[in-house]
Amino acid sequence: MVTYNGVNHLAMATRNMDDTIRFWRDLLGMRLVAGLGKPGYRHYFFEISARDMIAFFEWPAVEPVVEKEHGRPARGPFIFDHVSFGVDAEDDLWLLKDRIDAAGIWVSEVIDHGFIHSIYSYDPNGIPIEFSYHVAGIDVRENPLLVDRDPTAVAQEGPEPLFDKWPRVLRPTPKNERTIYPGAGSEWFHGKKKLKTS
Repeated sequence: MVTYNGVNHLAMATRNMDDTIRFWRDLLGMRLVAGLGKPGYRHYFFEISARDMIAFFEWPAVEPVVEKEHGRPARGPFIFDHVSFGVDAEDDLWLLKDRIDAAGIWVSEVIDHGFIHSIYSYDPNGIPIEFSYHVAGIDVRENPLLVDRDPTAVAQEGPEPLFDKWPRVLRPTPKNERTIYPGAGSEWFHGKKKLKTS
């Protein structure tokens, strides 16, 4: 069974990397830990936690999305509603609310969802973001809770993975056949180019 250790990174897009850095690094306090680039290409990574990052491609022709209320049903082609970042303490939630508000950016009131308290806002690209604090004593990871009044049949099968619902792997890739191909950035980290660090 695979052991996941978090969200390595979410990949988003921006038309203005400087505005994006100002928001994510300087307002929210997420360190800029990697900046890959060359003429016509930028891909920057911000540290959310010890294991999680959010990254942005800079695409000059991309337009900020129209702000859509978090969780409001949409129509037509659609892929993403919002992303929620966890914080360690309820005071962190209030600190973020105050910082975002002081910056003149819309931020919601603190909302009680039962197992989390959350605030909602948007980044400069129109990306809907949420910040959530887990309510003490309520852990849905330890004690899953399905309170949907009309749950789907598959949801009623329970919280644990049912691996027999998919085809079994009949031939795992042998170690001697595993090939890893170079991608954008590999030249900077494997000694082919000199790294610029700050």
